[in-house]
Amino acid sequence: MNQLAGATSPYLRQHAGNPVDWREWDAQALAEAAARDVPILLSIGYASCHWCHVMAHESFEDARTAAQMNENFVCIKVDREERPDLDAVYMNATVAMTGQGGWPMTCFLTPEGEPFYCGTYYPKVPRGGMPSFTQLLTAITDTWDTRRDAVDKAATQVTDALRAQAAGLPDADVTISAELLDHAVAAVLRDEDPRHGGFGGAPKFPPSALLEGLLRSWERTGDAATFDVVNRTAEAMARGGIYDQLRGGFARYSVDAAWVVPHFEKMLYDNAQLLRAYAHLARRTPPRERESLAHRVTRETVQFILDDLGTDHGGFASALDADTHLEPGGPGVEGATYVWTPAELIGELGAIEGVWAAEVFGVTTAGNFEQGTSVPTRYADPDAVSDNGTATAARERFERVRATLRDARARRPQPDRDDKVVTAWNGMAITALAEAGSALRQDDWVAAAARCAHFLLAEHVVDGRVRRASLGGVVGTSPGILEDYAWLVTGLLALHQATGRLDWLEHAQRLLDKAIQHFADPAAAGSWFDTADDAEILVTRPRDPIDGATPAGASALAEALLTAAATSAPEPALHYRELADQTLQRGAVVLARAPRSAGQWLTVAEPALRGPLQVAIALPDSTTAATELIATARTEAPGGTVIVAAPTDSVPLLADRSPVNGAPSAYVCRGSVCDLPVTTAPDLRASLNRR
Repeated sequence: MNQLAGATSPYLRQHAGNPVDWREWDAQALAEAAARDVPILLSIGYASCHWCHVMAHESFEDARTAAQMNENFVCIKVDREERPDLDAVYMNATVAMTGQGGWPMTCFLTPEGEPFYCGTYYPKVPRGGMPSFTQLLTAITDTWDTRRDAVDKAATQVTDALRAQAAGLPDADVTISAELLDHAVAAVLRDEDPRHGGFGGAPKFPPSALLEGLLRSWERTGDAATFDVVNRTAEAMARGGIYDQLRGGFARYSVDAAWVVPHFEKMLYDNAQLLRAYAHLARRTPPRERESLAHRVTRETVQFILDDLGTDHGGFASALDADTHLEPGGPGVEGATYVWTPAELIGELGAIEGVWAAEVFGVTTAGNFEQGTSVPTRYADPDAVSDNGTATAARERFERVRATLRDARARRPQPDRDDKVVTAWNGMAITALAEAGSALRQDDWVAAAARCAHFLLAEHVVDGRVRRASLGGVVGTSPGILEDYAWLVTGLLALHQATGRLDWLEHAQRLLDKAIQHFADPAAAGSWFDTADDAEILVTRPRDPIDGATPAGASALAEALLTAAATSAPEPALHYRELADQTLQRGAVVLARAPRSAGQWLTVAEPALRGPLQVAIALPDSTTAATELIATARTEAPGGTVIVAAPTDSVPLLADRSPVNGAPSAYVCRGSVCDLPVTTAPDLRASLNRR
């Protein structure tokens, strides 16, 4: 019988009504396969995945298909977001066998968990050279029954290859240096799409971590071409359909090269990473008469995260679905909530305003999506298409129109939300909210980050160890992986800097020490496994140093280590810095050979090269006088600078650092070399800009 009704994953619960006898991944399921002498059918996906829904509707909801699955297989359903360790192992197997990966992932395993045949989506009926799903099931069963030796041979070969692949980064004769980082950035810039912004062709994904790394590179070198690439990409995405022009927030990727038509699911991890980059760009954008694009996107993305992904417990939900169910129980329709026709705009706004809105948002009778519908874009600001009145009046008109359309869209059927709270992605959100709030003087954003952190520490940290996810405030049993520890630590350290509170640092240090204890490779300094040493033993212990849609666990940990080294007392600081340097030394080979896939490595290497830069602002009893000094540091300092404002001796970075003549004073250090303290914003600015 189907055993998913009590799962903590919304994705698994979506399949609780299937006639398939789905089980969760556990030892009992593998033992049943051995006892019945049948292969395991492993299906991996996630709640907001469009093609996962398609395959479920076509095959898993079909009684005849389910009967064939139940008779010949032990069927296991896995949420890739809840069990990224399983997803990593079997995705590598899928890519090795087929040359590509994706979700839904469909793998056939021996009862020992060894993969012998893997693929992704299989249709209900044969098409495009693909067999139907039932044809595949029949072929797998026949091979299992009549050619077991072939199954065993394939399983052994794939498993051996997976174990070899998980050997970690090799020792390489390359180190973190200005020359290496300049080489990596130059290689990235050569891959730019100068017409549409971003990198590569369709489908096009936001280069989230890479944007932050490039900004930090530009701050070191002053290279205008690097800044221009960041600015072009940021503007192209923000004006295209991948960005929700009515409500804010980014979709997961664009199906075209011009950022027009999104794959409509909205992920927390994308929006958290992009918030960090846009907030950094915003504080580097000179103030003008009107709000800059970077400031606007920062503000709207924060609002999307808080309003649309915020949970009652203070954490943030994982995603909004790509599909909308227009009828209860019916199949999902991709993008149905978001697209418009000119007639719909006129119906909501009236003829004059509807025609104007269609021009502003690029909604045409031909459409840019399906069946004559359009995804709204915003290639010109409203005052640029105003036929009368002032620019201010045009902007006010636009906001009225936008609010009306936003309210109208809210009355439509809405996509489902995956309410699962994932530790790593919430850590990214804490980091971005704390950094953005500090830099742009939005205390409520920092407060939202703190609420999230309090929830994670209270519920996701159990007996000193991190759990992967919770649902409805109830934490699941899946253990945290390396990225969960790394991003939670980085988020806590961002809050330590934003507030000057010691307890955030102490929480971060305890978790970082646990990560060092359980994830380090004892045979290779600076190399890290993605699963803990006491986690479930899989066919291989996964570790992937390449940054993808989310940064690699190792590159994320490098940031946590580097920041902890700059904020801690001398003894732990030396230990953290040694590990950070060893980790970056391993990551240098990724920067040298695959810089497009090394955005987070670049993000960490740039401040490491600077020392990193540290700004300790010693506060007198009254902190009001320090406002300008703190604002200057947070606005002018390059990304990755550690900035803490607190009273003398209240936190490690302020040890023995006092106000000068009773005035707030900034101590600027590069690694172990410090300038004389300064008490004015111009002097601090000069110290920060000294190369």
